[in-house]
Amino acid sequence: MKSDIKINFSSQPENSKDLFNAEIAGSERLRALILIGMLGLEAILLIIIYFFYRNQYLSLFNTNIAIYAILIFTLLIIVYESVVHFFIGKKMRMFFHHRSFFGYLNAFSEVTLLTLLFIFIVEYSGQTVILQAPATLTYFLFIVLSTLRLNFRLSVFTGALAAVEFVVTSVYYSTVFSNLPADRLHPDLTGMQYLGQGVILIISGIAAGFVADLIKKKIVASWENIKEKNEVIDLFGQQISPQIAGSILERKDELSGTRKNVCVMFLDIRNFTPFAETHKPEEVVAYLNSLFGFMIDSVQNYDGVINQFLGDGFMATFGAPVSEGNISQKAVMSSVDILQKIKTENRAGNIPETKIGIGLHYGEAVIGNIGSSVRKQYSITGNVVIMASRIEQLNKRWQSQLIISAEVYHELRTETKGLFMPKKPVKMKGINRPVLLYVFNEEMVNLKN
Repeated sequence: MKSDIKINFSSQPENSKDLFNAEIAGSERLRALILIGMLGLEAILLIIIYFFYRNQYLSLFNTNIAIYAILIFTLLIIVYESVVHFFIGKKMRMFFHHRSFFGYLNAFSEVTLLTLLFIFIVEYSGQTVILQAPATLTYFLFIVLSTLRLNFRLSVFTGALAAVEFVVTSVYYSTVFSNLPADRLHPDLTGMQYLGQGVILIISGIAAGFVADLIKKKIVASWENIKEKNEVIDLFGQQISPQIAGSILERKDELSGTRKNVCVMFLDIRNFTPFAETHKPEEVVAYLNSLFGFMIDSVQNYDGVINQFLGDGFMATFGAPVSEGNISQKAVMSSVDILQKIKTENRAGNIPETKIGIGLHYGEAVIGNIGSSVRKQYSITGNVVIMASRIEQLNKRWQSQLIISAEVYHELRTETKGLFMPKKPVKMKGINRPVLLYVFNEEMVNLKN
């Protein structure tokens, strides 16, 4: 019997950079769709407002050029964002290689298109009213959505660019159109307003940058958490309960290698070979699955881990990789639970008449996660493994179903100790002195029940 119990798995390491690039690409495409929807909605609402307040609109602009220009701008942005969405979807690899350049180019294009819209309206209407209208708040839409790029500098760049273009355009035209009535446009007051709005745009860009950076950190932290969980799943497969998996994540340093006391269980199904020889393969597999189903549940319910299936049995460990409470008590209670369930299944006729043998031993083991990033082994090494296996084999000689070592017995609660009877010390291979063992007395369980 080998003393090293190994659990093998293979997986490809996740590339965090590729995952992050994929997230950025998805965010950029989502951003394009949001802009299409928001600007489309903005255009529809402006048309509705125009029809309700047409006279007031004409009193300000004296022409329909502003509303036409806004609609044309909206159409151009929708087409532009549609191209961006399509391009990223089709040229994902190119986007990855030039992500930073693309981000700055896209931010510059969007903000500058909006500024050109305002310049066009001012030039053709001969008024700077549009620079004081709610339409200028569209800059903030670009700034807010820049957070989806998950780049602090890009958000700050978007805010700063919007501020510079807006302030320069506004101050320039407020100076050029000096023939406007004083009650409608006071140069000093207007300049102060424009500069104030520019400052707000810059601050908004910085704030958006902090939000983007926070989102980025949260995403990276989530990936690391998922990666750690996947490592646990790869290492232990379906052999541990969710509660144990959570504990492993909290104490993952123990996987690197340590010495600790564990209780090892070896379980063997009696007379399995004759059964396998006289039944079809699918019947044999179904039989094993029917047994292992509730056996595994019982082990996991008592915080145990199935380390290895041995054909007609398995090895389980209590206390590694996570040790909580009285592990020997849990191992014994799991064993008794398995025996009781087999008894119930036998009486109900759900399985062929079945008997098992279980051996438990408590002692120190060296445990650790061994291997590379491609292939790992969770190894439990020590005399405790060999002893548990040899104790289990004594069930055949004594016609019993559960034997525990004195080390396990001494760890048990008083009421649990009453379920076992001592046997005459027996000599075991590799042990110089006779070993004291205890056999489970099923009649005591019946009396207690």
